[in-house]
Amino acid sequence: QAAEILVAGVNFGCGSSREHAVWAVLGGGFKAVIAKSFADIFYSNSSKNGLMLVTLPEAVVDAILRDGESGDYRIEIDLATQRVVLPNGEEHIFEYDPFRKHCMLNGLDDIDYIMSHKAEIDAFRARQDAKRFFSTTTPSIG
Repeated sequence: QAAEILVAGVNFGCGSSREHAVWAVLGGGFKAVIAKSFADIFYSNSSKNGLMLVTLPEAVVDAILRDGESGDYRIEIDLATQRVVLPNGEEHIFEYDPFRKHCMLNGLDDIDYIMSHKAEIDAFRARQDAKRFFSTTTPSIG
């Protein structure tokens, strides 16, 4: 009932072309989904909304589903080290996009990430303005 990790089968999120499917999973209290595979659009929308998706081999997912039927089954997901640790101590490494990993670990959405580089953006714009024969800034009137 208080699970924060949802475990699913193949092509999880198939048919969801909007963020509503991700919002529903998050609204259900889940912070992560472990599955055999994910639909592309769902995968993209998930990371942008703070839902971590972990792909593990079919045999591992099948074992988790089987062993987790008791209801007393704790899985640990460590995004920093990209490891899933099962109750028996078994560890499984998973792949994760480096950009999305950075954003997830730092609580950034796409806009926050861009704004974290504001100083560099402003410096670039200043250099570009100096090279133009016209200005991109509005002159003050008065």
